Amino acid sequence: MLELSGVSKRVGRDNHISDVSLTFERGSINVLLGPTLAGKTTLMRLMAGLDKPTGGEIRIDGKSVVGLPVRKRNVAMVYQQFINYPGFTVYENIASPMRLAKVDRATLDRKVKEAARILKLEPYLDRMPLELSGGQQQRTAIARALVKGAELVLLDEPLANLDYKLREELRVELPRIFAETGAVFVYATTEPQEALLLGGHTATMSEGRITQFGNTIDVYNRPADLSTAQIFSDPPLNVVNVTKRGRELTFGEISLGQASDTSLTDDRYVAAVRPHHLSLVPGGRHSVAVTATVGTSEITGSETFIHVSVGGNRWVVLTQGVHRVNSGEVITVYMDPATLYLFTEQGMLVQAPEFAGIGG
Repeated sequence: MLELSGVSKRVGRDNHISDVSLTFERGSINVLLGPTLAGKTTLMRLMAGLDKPTGGEIRIDGKSVVGLPVRKRNVAMVYQQFINYPGFTVYENIASPMRLAKVDRATLDRKVKEAARILKLEPYLDRMPLELSGGQQQRTAIARALVKGAELVLLDEPLANLDYKLREELRVELPRIFAETGAVFVYATTEPQEALLLGGHTATMSEGRITQFGNTIDVYNRPADLSTAQIFSDPPLNVVNVTKRGRELTFGEISLGQASDTSLTDDRYVAAVRPHHLSLVPGGRHSVAVTATVGTSEITGSETFIHVSVGGNRWVVLTQGVHRVNSGEVITVYMDPATLYLFTEQGMLVQAPEFAGIGG
């Protein structure tokens, strides 16, 4: 078990990490999700022992490791910027932690070849790192972490340099492989979709703080505050300031339907809806029509991202298939009021959508 209690890290006058408390169980998959500069890498370096916290406590299986040098910890860490030994072959790069641990030759050979098979490196075992592509070098670094048998595995956006197909395969395989070793597995990413694919537990981070930690799907469906909801939305969450009178939610002359929570007092709130909960066609529960002006659109082939202005607010509509719209065109966007999140003006959640599960 890895425990962080009130951990902080100051550099000069700047707080890079502020009062972080987390508990990660052995065999568990844990995701650090947040934008660039949220503090994910800094927090991982503190976990690994590469840096020392300026406050708080870090314990592994109940024993403090603050001040324990990284060479005395059984930790494996892989960065987005791959690190390999340039004078070693791929085989020797993968084998290096086992050679240091004096693993017998037969076991070493078996584990290297198994890791190479999983990471599709078998044809490259005799090559030097500079003879490889960036993706192949990254896979070599991951394979080395895999064979080390570490009790704490830290992966800092490790799949960013890989092609789409291999990235999707490893998102499924790596958590299973490392979880079977009984290690604590911590994976940092900027991508909400990646966190959902990995599953397990997710800690959302913003400006060096943990905004929420829990079961990944629960954090996604019931973010504790607006900051967490925004971290866990890509494309960006659509937000607008609304006024509640009776059950009606309005901004300007535009109605967003009725609040589902009848106990909410009449007041000003922040309403939010995910881009994929908006539709270009009415029907079913998409009963609220909102007039929008098109800014730009992006067609990916299977999806279309339409950037619009709604009452002066920038929104994104994510819709399936190819939809051609022109800049400046006025369109109608349809919304299901049951998919609305409501937050106080201070950003605390007061109403979550009615659906359960990722469903939406």
